[in-house]
Amino acid sequence: MPVESVSPGVYQPPVTTWGNAWRAAAMLVLSGVTCITQLPAASRQAHWLVAVDLLLGATSFVLVWYRRRWPMAVATTITAFGVISSTVAGPGVLAAVSLATRRVWWQLAAIGLLNLVASFIYNLIVPTSGNGPWWVMLLVVTVITVAVLGWGAYIGSRRELLWTLKNRAERAEAEQELRTSQARANERARIAREMHDVLAHRISQVSMHASALAFRTDLDADQMRASATIIQDTAHQALADLRSVLGVLRDPESGEPLEPPQPTYRDLAPLVEAVRAAGLKVTYDDRLGESGAELPDVIGRTVYRIVQEGMTNAVRHAPGTALRIVVSGSREEGVSVELRNPLGLRPGTTPGAGLGLVGLTERAELRGGRLEGRREDDAWVLRGWIPWAA
Repeated sequence: MPVESVSPGVYQPPVTTWGNAWRAAAMLVLSGVTCITQLPAASRQAHWLVAVDLLLGATSFVLVWYRRRWPMAVATTITAFGVISSTVAGPGVLAAVSLATRRVWWQLAAIGLLNLVASFIYNLIVPTSGNGPWWVMLLVVTVITVAVLGWGAYIGSRRELLWTLKNRAERAEAEQELRTSQARANERARIAREMHDVLAHRISQVSMHASALAFRTDLDADQMRASATIIQDTAHQALADLRSVLGVLRDPESGEPLEPPQPTYRDLAPLVEAVRAAGLKVTYDDRLGESGAELPDVIGRTVYRIVQEGMTNAVRHAPGTALRIVVSGSREEGVSVELRNPLGLRPGTTPGAGLGLVGLTERAELRGGRLEGRREDDAWVLRGWIPWAA
């Protein structure tokens, strides 16, 4: 919030009991000092002047406690009382200082001019010996008025500065808490993405072999043991991957997130071979050739995840079908990935959250590319493109 737009009442601190006490004492002292010299002179002029002086002074002591609710009205009224009363000096100074803390310049000019006029008229009604020429008196009153209003403006400026600093500190703390919450949310999302990318593929293989054991009644004991061994090995690999992800997502000493070891394009061929050995019919056409070895790791990682997710979906939603994978492109054209498999005759039994392609689409778009999956005739096609310089 800019300082200029802050209402003057916002940064005014509440007045404590001690604050009210010393203000009242200061007003009494100031009014008392003024009365010592002015009331005897008023008594020599007319006794009713003394009564009016004291009455207006008492009224001013009551009005001044409403100076924050109606600052201009209270200051104007008490200053106007100064035309015929000297005991309003204490409340008048407090009201003027309080008004000056708001730093509304036309109000300060009006109160200053009214105070000069009231003082001049009072000295005409109640002349005091030793006042000297009128211009001397006017000069003294002007200096005192400027000093009082200037002191009030300084207090108001200091209050506003303290309020601004406190407000900025509170906003900084709130923003820090918000950044911390966002960092935690981002980390949770990151863990979820890594867990999905690492585990979904392994669990799908386990489900595929377990389904085969459930439906195949013609397997002998050796074949059953072989399938069970594959399930066991895949489950162990899933647990090892899970420990790897959880172990590197945070530094145990600093608590800062770390970059976990991620696969690259060079790991794509072994991934296809592992899935092919697990029983999925995969045709892998790598058209990058030697350019694939120069592919940046950040792009290769995205290509790897796209292929991994495509194979996982093929196992999950179209078990028993053949999957064709084509990876092509160049430094000028970027990298294109296409996965195509016929629609399954029976639905898979492995449940899915439906968020894998959503996360990969976001990953591809962050690299400046795109990813889309759709049905074409009797096949499901997943296509992705990543710029080489992503």
